[in-house]
Amino acid sequence: MAKLFESIGKLGLALAIGGSVVNSALFNVDAGHQAVIFDRFRGVQESVVGEGTHFLIPWVQKPIIFDCRSRPRNVPVITGSKDLQNVNITLRILFRPVSTQLPRIFTSIGEDYDERVLPSITTEVLKAVVARFDAGELITQRELVSRQVSEDLTERASTFGLILDDVSLTHLTFGKEFTEAVEMKQVAQQEAERARFVVEKAEQLKQAAIISAEGDSQAALLIANSLMEAGDGLVELRKLEAAEDVAFQLSRARNVTYLPSGQGTLLQLPQ
Repeated sequence: MAKLFESIGKLGLALAIGGSVVNSALFNVDAGHQAVIFDRFRGVQESVVGEGTHFLIPWVQKPIIFDCRSRPRNVPVITGSKDLQNVNITLRILFRPVSTQLPRIFTSIGEDYDERVLPSITTEVLKAVVARFDAGELITQRELVSRQVSEDLTERASTFGLILDDVSLTHLTFGKEFTEAVEMKQVAQQEAERARFVVEKAEQLKQAAIISAEGDSQAALLIANSLMEAGDGLVELRKLEAAEDVAFQLSRARNVTYLPSGQGTLLQLPQ
């Protein structure tokens, strides 16, 4: 009985050792990833291992797994424009490595290739492109600036085995001095518009006064001509019209009483 338990123990130990060896000889590559094999005797292998479960030689070989999916990264840069204005730019990059160049990337740059490559080349390209434009053009021609940055950065990244799926300017601001100068310019433009409005209003009032004076002069001339032709008859006519208008207005008032001329008996007034 003791020998049976001893045999079972030895078998279990052998199975455990065998399972451990088999497990150490297998590795998995998840979806969207690629692996590079490092051999202790031959170095980094040129072939790239794709997705799935694969075998390797325990202790001799080691898998280095890379994420080959597009990943975002924001790179802030402070640089100068053509007219020597400080510009704060943040560039958003979607990047991924070229699968066939993973052995070269691992050998020459390392697993943290994005930390080593992207900030430096992004700063270099942004400084070169922004220096071609002044501050005003960076605002009015932002699409052109973004396109040139994308083209130059994509070409620069390809030399390191990287693919840039998207490059976009997400943040663009200027220094305090430039911002204050823009605000002062806007205030000056608003004041100029206000002054122009005041001048135009004064000109319109002037024209209205001239037209009114010309009308009064023309009316006075017509009245003078009428007096010369009709004599005092026109004055008497205007008096009658004015009296008629006054009488009409008074007739509509409730607290006004008319008395016949020369008769005071209505109110028992002494003669």
